Amino acid sequence: MGFDLEALREAVKTHGRVTRVVIAGIKGSSPREVGAAMLVWQDGQSGTIGGGTLEYQAAEAARTQTLPARLTQHALGPDMGQCCGGAVTLFSEVYNSDAVDGLDDKVIARPVSGSEMPLSVKRLLAQARGQGIAPQSQLIDGWMVEPVHQPARTLWIWGAGHVGRALVDVLSPLPDLAITWVDTGPERFPETIPPSVTVVPATKPAELVRHAPRDAEHLVLTYSHTLDLELCNRLLSHDFRFAGLIGSATKWARFRSRLAALGHSPERVNRITCPIGDPDLGKHPQMIAVGVAAQLLRPARQNELKKDLSA
Repeated sequence: MGFDLEALREAVKTHGRVTRVVIAGIKGSSPREVGAAMLVWQDGQSGTIGGGTLEYQAAEAARTQTLPARLTQHALGPDMGQCCGGAVTLFSEVYNSDAVDGLDDKVIARPVSGSEMPLSVKRLLAQARGQGIAPQSQLIDGWMVEPVHQPARTLWIWGAGHVGRALVDVLSPLPDLAITWVDTGPERFPETIPPSVTVVPATKPAELVRHAPRDAEHLVLTYSHTLDLELCNRLLSHDFRFAGLIGSATKWARFRSRLAALGHSPERVNRITCPIGDPDLGKHPQMIAVGVAAQLLRPARQNELKKDLSA
């Protein structure tokens, strides 16, 4: 969780005046955590601070907010009739292009009441800039401090066919994924691309494997079995955090044999996961995408990845 600076920049670029509402503090039970935020403009919004009455009222107030910033308190049960029995503090700030341009790209710290920066905040900033220790989102001594959000995981999607497009639709809204999307030409991609996705047309996609970070995750699902095989070959020679291949058991058996003939050991080949997704969900592209997304996000698999990385 952190300050999604890119999302704010995009919203301001598109809508002009945008109010960012962030949960600055919690007492008791709350639908979301400190640092959860939403962006609100005149005829729309993105993100969420938990939905329900709290979010509805906060969004309505944000659209008519005249102050540059304000701090408000909300008792969820007594004031709003929500089942959460706690209370939340909201910090709402109005942004335009000039205000966004003035934001730091590491940690965003600002006063909620015009006070000078306290020593506690100076220490947090010094740790972030000098030691690379990102602070937790918090309201401390009259200042709101938030680290700028950085995606924690790098995902390369190879192929912009029906399943590739469905995967981008499902995965691109997730804030912790930085997605690179590769196919053989610009005509292979849809006209509209999510802002968080980097599109890379390449006549020889396999040549790009060497440019991928060695801790990246990969989903291989191109239109060509020959290209799929070459991508698997290059990935096994390069290294990766996770690699998944779309296909049947028959396809994978043939690939295993061909990858072995290319010099890869059985242990190395076994690092590739095939098939990916959940066959019980069906073969519709969206169903495949849902299954693959669940596979990528499953906590148990994340623990396995951590073990692989520490080995």
